[in-house]
Amino acid sequence: MANITRIDPFDDLFRGFFVRPVDFNNTPAQPPSIKMDVKDQGETYLVHAELPGVKKEDIHVVVEGSQVSISAESKRESEVKEGDRVLRAERYFGSVSRSFQLEQELDDSKAVAKFNDGVLELTLPKRAASPTKRLAIS
Repeated sequence: MANITRIDPFDDLFRGFFVRPVDFNNTPAQPPSIKMDVKDQGETYLVHAELPGVKKEDIHVVVEGSQVSISAESKRESEVKEGDRVLRAERYFGSVSRSFQLEQELDDSKAVAKFNDGVLELTLPKRAASPTKRLAIS
């Protein structure tokens, strides 16, 4: 006989809201991963990477062959003023990085990077495949 379990999506929400007290300990935030979309557009790859709260001068992109590395640093801008009591700090300040490899080698001399509204856009042209060369045997 099959075991059937009823799952109520609101059960855990309400149980957590009314039963568990809100934890206001200042536990450090976990470093987030860089969330990305990568599209193959024929002659180029288009990458959109989310980097909220980062200034464009704090972003570094390295392209080597078919590997792309993105690193960024988010810096804490405001200090806690005297008399303020921080109840919870979840925003992450620090370094994040991510590397990935694409199917084809990239032409790094034609690569373009733009940063707007917390989204890094990379246009990465594929390197033209060199024709196969047949070696003459002497």
